[in-house]
Amino acid sequence: MRVFRTSKSLVEHLSFETRPIGMVPTMGALHQGHLSLIERAVEENKTALISIFINPTQFDDKTDLDDYPVNINEDLRLIGEISNDIIVYVPEANDVYGNIVKSEYFDLGGLDLVMEGEKREGHFQGVATVVTHFLKTFSPDHAYFGEKDFQQLLIISHITRSLKLKTKVIGCPTIRESNGLAMSSRNILLSADHKRLASKLFEGLTFAKSITKKVPYKKVKSMVIDFFENQSELKLDYFKITDPETLKEIDLEKFSHRGRGFIAAYLGKIRLIDNLDMS
Repeated sequence: MRVFRTSKSLVEHLSFETRPIGMVPTMGALHQGHLSLIERAVEENKTALISIFINPTQFDDKTDLDDYPVNINEDLRLIGEISNDIIVYVPEANDVYGNIVKSEYFDLGGLDLVMEGEKREGHFQGVATVVTHFLKTFSPDHAYFGEKDFQQLLIISHITRSLKLKTKVIGCPTIRESNGLAMSSRNILLSADHKRLASKLFEGLTFAKSITKKVPYKKVKSMVIDFFENQSELKLDYFKITDPETLKEIDLEKFSHRGRGFIAAYLGKIRLIDNLDMS
C-alpha cells in the first residue's frame, strides 16, 4: 500500500501507473459498504485509488463535522486486507482547497434543491467541489459511489456530463446489515437498541414498495407517515417517491409504477437516510 499526503506527489506517481485507474472517494470510517466499492475498483481496474478526506464544505453544521468518526489507522488496515497494491490519498484541507476552504458554485440541474439539498444548505456544492477537484486532478477512468447516497450519485453523474469529464461514474448497490439498516459511517454512533430502531427506515421503504401498485401515492405517503408516528424516538424528516432521474416528486393521485423512495429520519441527534427502488 502506498499512502500519499499531497496531490502533487500523487499525480507524479500516477503518471507511472497502469490504466485504467479506478477511484473510490471516501470520508473514512470505512465499513463494508465502502469496502465493496474498493473491491470492485480493484477487480475492474489495473490501479485502485482510494481517498480519505473529511470534506469540511459539505457540512452545514460544525457540530456534525466535529462529531464525524475518524480512525485512519483502522481504515488503512481494512484497505490493506483487500490488497497491498492500493494507492491511498489522505490529504489535509489545504492540499485540496489551498488557503481558502470554500465551495465553488456548480449548476446541478436542480437536483440539489430537494430532499438533502433542501435540508442541508450548501451540502451538494461542497460535494461537487471536492469530487470535481479529485476527478480533474487525478483523471481516474472510473469512480465508484454507493446508491445509499442516491441523490449524491445523480448529482456527481450530472457534473461529469456537464463538465465533459472523462471519468465514468459507476453506482454500486447499497450494502445493508442483517436487519436491513443501510451501512453508514454514522452507524458507529448508534447503540444496539438504536440500530434496531434505525432499521425501521428500510422497513418503511419496503412497506411502501409493497403497496405502491395497489394504492395511489397520496395514500402510500399517508400510510408511511402513520407508520413512523408509532415509532418511539424515531422522528420522520421526510418520505418521498420521486422520478429516479429528475428527483421530482411523483403525482400524488397516481400509482407509482416507476420511482425511487427516499426517506430521512432523526434518531436522537443522529440523522439517517435511505432509499429504495420502488419498481
